[in-house]
Amino acid sequence: MAEGLRERKKRQTRQYISDVATGLFVERGFDAVTVAEIAEAANVSVNTVYNYFPAKEDLFLDRAAGVVDRLSRWVRGRDAGESAARAVLRELRREVEVVSPAVGLVEGYDRFMRVLHGAPALRSRMWGMQQQIQENLEQTLREETGAPAADPLPALIAGQVGWVHQTVTAAIGRAMADRRDPREVSREVLVLLDDIEDLLGEKVLNYAVRGTE
Repeated sequence: MAEGLRERKKRQTRQYISDVATGLFVERGFDAVTVAEIAEAANVSVNTVYNYFPAKEDLFLDRAAGVVDRLSRWVRGRDAGESAARAVLRELRREVEVVSPAVGLVEGYDRFMRVLHGAPALRSRMWGMQQQIQENLEQTLREETGAPAADPLPALIAGQVGWVHQTVTAAIGRAMADRRDPREVSREVLVLLDDIEDLLGEKVLNYAVRGTE
């Protein structure tokens, strides 16, 4: 269905407010900027800001929201004969290979990391997002395998696969915080992914293999 004028204007307004807020956060730091200042800079009311973003943290982490169910989407979309862990490894390799901004491989990512590390509220929100990623993945694995609630394996596998994702994103974050060339970091992280796969046991790598029929 084509996007209507009203929906397009709302999306554009949301994006504009987010962009204005991010610019202020990068310039002055997260804690130094108020929602009232963001509203004034974006030429909207404070209520309008809160209509689109329930909390101040949402303004800065708006683009990160899609990460919460990303691993679950990758697992649900895995190929026939492919396991959950291998699907995540494949998708991560693809994003790293194409030097995707989605994993932080972009010039200027150091500014994002500087704001993040300087704000306890943002770090807390990121930790909460990581927990949600793992919980979502565990639920997806239970649904995909039909595992009962008492079965500990989905939680254990979700923990291992979540560790893979966290290790890769943390490595990229550290490297990009040092203002490294994204292409150089990409090459290093591809080697890291190979090392990570070697560390994973067969039980993890062969869990939740999609049937070929």
